[in-house]
Order: sequence, then C-alpha cells, then structure tokens
Amino acid sequence: MSEDRLEQLVPFVGGKPLPPREAGFPLVRPEDGKTTAFLVEAGAEGVAAAVESAKPAARIARKATLHQRSQWLTAAANALKEQADAIAELISEDVGKPIRAARFETRRGVEFIEACAGAVLHLSGGEVVPVDAAPNGAGHFGFTRRVPYGVVGAITPFNAPINLLVQKVAPAIAAGNAVVVKPAPAGTRAALALAQLCLEAGWPEGLFNVVTGDRETALALASHPDVALVTFTGGTTAGEALVRAAGVKKFVSELGSNAANIVFKDADIEDAAKKIAAAAFEASGQQCISAQRVLVEKDVLDAFLAAFKTAASALKVGAAGDPSTDVGPMVHRASADRVMAMSKDAIDHGARYVLEPVQNACVLSPAILTDVPKEARLWTEEVFGPVAIVVPFEGIEEALALANDSPFGLQGAVFTTSLSAAMRCSEDFDVGALWVNEASRFRLDMYPFGGMKLSGTGREGVRYAIEEMGQIKFTGLKV
Repeated sequence: MSEDRLEQLVPFVGGKPLPPREAGFPLVRPEDGKTTAFLVEAGAEGVAAAVESAKPAARIARKATLHQRSQWLTAAANALKEQADAIAELISEDVGKPIRAARFETRRGVEFIEACAGAVLHLSGGEVVPVDAAPNGAGHFGFTRRVPYGVVGAITPFNAPINLLVQKVAPAIAAGNAVVVKPAPAGTRAALALAQLCLEAGWPEGLFNVVTGDRETALALASHPDVALVTFTGGTTAGEALVRAAGVKKFVSELGSNAANIVFKDADIEDAAKKIAAAAFEASGQQCISAQRVLVEKDVLDAFLAAFKTAASALKVGAAGDPSTDVGPMVHRASADRVMAMSKDAIDHGARYVLEPVQNACVLSPAILTDVPKEARLWTEEVFGPVAIVVPFEGIEEALALANDSPFGLQGAVFTTSLSAAMRCSEDFDVGALWVNEASRFRLDMYPFGGMKLSGTGREGVRYAIEEMGQIKFTGLKV
C-alpha cells in the first residue's frame, strides 16, 4: 500500500486535524509487520501551532472553577468509558499488548480520570503564613495558593498509551492548565482518539492538543518557550536529552528502571514466584517496573527457581488479539532483537538459562537466567523485555547491597513475613516506592509514584500529580 493511500496521522490542534505534511514515517503493526498508517512528523511548526492554540485555552482553564474542571474530567471519563473497548483494540493492534491487558488499561484510564474529577473538588486552597513570626512581620498578613503553570507539554510512552496519557492529562487539567501531548508513535492513534472524545465531551478547543511524530517533535515541544512545564515518561537517555532541551523550566519525569524483587527464606515461595512471574513477563516485560532482578535467599533458591519456572511456563505466549494471551508481541522487531542480544551477552559472560526464550519475529517467550555476572548488560541496564535474572544472597545486608547496585531506583518489592525485615527494607532499599508481598509491577493510582537516582524526578498518583502540575504563589498584605 502506498503512503498516499495510508491513513494519515496528523496533529490534533484546536479541535481540528492539521493538514498532512510529507515529513514522517510509517506506523508498523507488531503482530504481522504490516504498515497501517503514515505518521506525520509535526516538528517545530506543528508544535508552535499546538502551543499557540493551547495558550487561550490555558487562560480559560486558569479561571475555571474547581467544579467546572471536575465536570470536564467527569465528561471525559464517561466518554472514554463508552469507547473503552474500541480504544483497547487500537492499543492491542498498534502496541501488540494482549487484548485482555489493553481492556484493563482503558478501564483503569476511566477510573483514574474519575479519581482526578473527585480530587479536584478537594484541592487545598493554600495556607495562612505566620509572617508575624519575623520582627518586621507585625501588621502584615500572608497566604499561599496554588496556581497553574499554563501550557503543559506531556511526552508519553508506547507501553500504556491510554493509562500513562491520562496520568498526565487529567492532573494537568485538574490543576487548571492546558496540555499539549506528544505520544510515542505506537500510541498515537489512541491519543488522537482520546483527544477527539474530550472535545466531543465539551472540553474547550485547545485544552488538549496532540502533536504527532518522534524525537524531533518531542525536543521541539520540550524546548518551546511558551511550554511552562514538561512531564515525560520514558527511558533515561531520552529524558536526559529532553531535560537539556527544556532548560530551566520544571521537568517531571518517570525514567528507567531495573526493578529488584527480594525473596527472603521466610516468604510464601509459591506466592512470590507466581507474582514475580506475572510482573516480569506479562506485557512482554515492557513496563518500567517489570521485575528484572530477582534476589532470592540461598536456603530457598532451588525451591524458588522450580516454582518460578513453572509459573513462567504457565503463561500463554500468543497473538495480541487472543483474550487468553498473557505474553504477546513486543512493540518492534528491533526491541525483540535487542532483548535477545542482551540475553546472549549474559550467556557469553557465563550465565545460564533456567528457561530459554524462543523468538518468533516480535514475540519472545519468557526467559529466566542465573549466574549472571555484574559485567553483563542484564545486570546494569533496563532490559524492557520478558527476561528475569535470579541471584542468590545470604542475609539482609547482602540483599540490600545487591538491590541497590543499580543506577535506577523506581519501584521495588520484598517478600517476607518478618516485620523487621520489611521495615529495614523500607528504610534502606533505595527506591521511590516499595511493596511488601506484592511484586514490583503492582501499582495503584492513589499513592505517590516516582523514582530515586536515575529513575526520575517528581511524583505521579492522583493528588500528587495534581500538586506537581501547580505552583505555590505567596501574597503578603500590610494591614
């Protein structure tokens, strides 16, 4: 099929699609490698149009009452709920996510928007500052309030194209901003569909714009002088490039990970193995908090490996459209090839397979490796694929040393029945979020989610994300 006959994915600005441009690239379906659309690279020109459209919408949002913002969000949630299955089909086709997981994602997106609609009604109005605590403060009165930034630039990844989109859009609107989104190429159709739904649900034109493209457009959005805040979810290398482009403006980021899961000998081994297998291999391991390093106390290593292999082998590897599939295609053939290369690198360094992966184009079956040395890429890098390494330890000191031996620190997990061990890990496991007796991919939307070290800055989660999208302003009066 020639490019001129393909569906053209163009920016959605001010409630209308922009005219097509020649610059761009094909969108390839991971399931079968077929080209399904032509994705226009919006570039600096498209970003400029989107930001210019968003500026008057940001002024409308700033003056909107909390009730009005809540109504906008409620209407968006209802619109997404009606089209949840249709958008799940887009996600499954474009990303390769198994349809059961894609449907779960769209339902979660609805719930997150609804949560923001409720939370906006209870936003703190600020506080009175006791300025008379200073000698010169007598006869003065001071107070703070939260005000929006204006135009927010949001750059989102492919792996959860609705969930991680609404995690940025809904808090931005709740805080009184307008938002311009640059989705990952594979998430573009889902983002455009949601933007259209929000417009039809009554959102002002320009309140939610979408620019299409890849690196060029992302850098243009981050660097635009009228974008006051940039929020990004993706890899650390891309995050570093974007923060340089953004300069001194506020930058909220959820970046890379290499999630460690610690299993102590007193844990429920069968439960830990099943939960960690799901966390490592479902969604083809393409989640920032997918379990990658599994640290197991030596006394139960053999029992855990047997249970872990059984749990991983029980996951169904297959087509994205099959509701029974647990592990579907990766987003690109290049991604699958990269993961296989990282696994081979570990084997070349002396590691061995407990469960060897099988590759069929974009589809990889789960892989479990042991004896992985620290020189191997699987130890130091984020694999972002269905691969887990199992490493033995003796005692809590070694467990924490191994867990913290990473430049990343997003979310971790600990399996134990010991309150003492759980609290020690809470204190000394260097991650932004820690779960006890749930695996590292377990996430709820009401707690503060974000990373330490190279895993990012700022926090997501309903209330915490809304707070990130606003800034504190102080007013003092002489009375």
